[in-house]
Amino acid sequence: MKTAITDCDHVAMEEETGVFASHGVEMDLLQCRTEDDLIQGLRGYEVVGNQYAPFTERVFANLKNLRAVVRYGVGVDHIDLDAASRHGVSVSNVPDYGIQEVAAHALTLMLALTRKLLLLDKSVRAGGWAYEVGIPIYRYSRQTIGIVGLGRIGKTLADYVRGLGMRILATDPRYPQEAGERYAFVEMTSLETLLAESDVVSVHCPLETARNLIGKPQLKMMKPTAYLINVARGGIVNEGALEKALAGGWIAGAACDVLVREPPVGIHPLLRLENFIGTPHIAWYSVQSSKDLKRKLAEEIVRYLNGQTPLYCLNALNELNELSEDRTRGNGQGGRG
Repeated sequence: MKTAITDCDHVAMEEETGVFASHGVEMDLLQCRTEDDLIQGLRGYEVVGNQYAPFTERVFANLKNLRAVVRYGVGVDHIDLDAASRHGVSVSNVPDYGIQEVAAHALTLMLALTRKLLLLDKSVRAGGWAYEVGIPIYRYSRQTIGIVGLGRIGKTLADYVRGLGMRILATDPRYPQEAGERYAFVEMTSLETLLAESDVVSVHCPLETARNLIGKPQLKMMKPTAYLINVARGGIVNEGALEKALAGGWIAGAACDVLVREPPVGIHPLLRLENFIGTPHIAWYSVQSSKDLKRKLAEEIVRYLNGQTPLYCLNALNELNELSEDRTRGNGQGGRG
């Protein structure tokens, strides 16, 4: 059996190669960047791993043997899921490798913003020693956090901030008004109510369904003392609107681990603002989560190659199986490359 990784910027791949070797799978590492790279490089492969290379309608149409793509990480906005389904290709991600890390990073950014850590550190480094530089600072048990997206990460963040005594609001179209017995302490509400009542807003929803969810109208709904955190994906928060909100005092501050373009070209306008904290898309990372991501991607690829049911499929399996059977009958080959 054979697979290919379309592209990967990881320093090492011991986890992947270890899983593949234990199952008798050969792996080819490519570094595809464009549609043409994918079309030329993947001819004959049935199951592939992917990081950033774009899987579009044209790519799927030209790769007749392809039946599954497994993506490093959660987001799949560079993969056309509808096109994949039309061409009988199953798409999986790895949604559960860095849950604790991302939630902890959001919590860390919240603490840094609300306790004015960067401002105070800058003052001390300049020779100051006045706590007044950081005021006002508010007690957490008197504050409200709004969590946009109550999935795995959003729920974990809710668990974390519960210990601070914060009131917790959440909005998520996938959940009913009652989030279940364990999360009865979370108040489900609308996005508008959440923005208006929260002292901290933390974003944890997928880009595919939430592009530009937070723009000028939404930022105007927030308190002038409120903070915004985005550790989900760049593009959920409109960066131009956020710059105006921070410069104009619509909100008190913001922190983002993600941007629309990563890395940014030159000095990003947000990085010129003292009430903004930026980190380089590291929220997902720990030594353990990095290993989990790579191992789980390889295990999902092996499941596909062995004809087993994948754990993380994002499109309808029954429809895909029928389409795959039709395509196999049509071209008379399975071709592993």
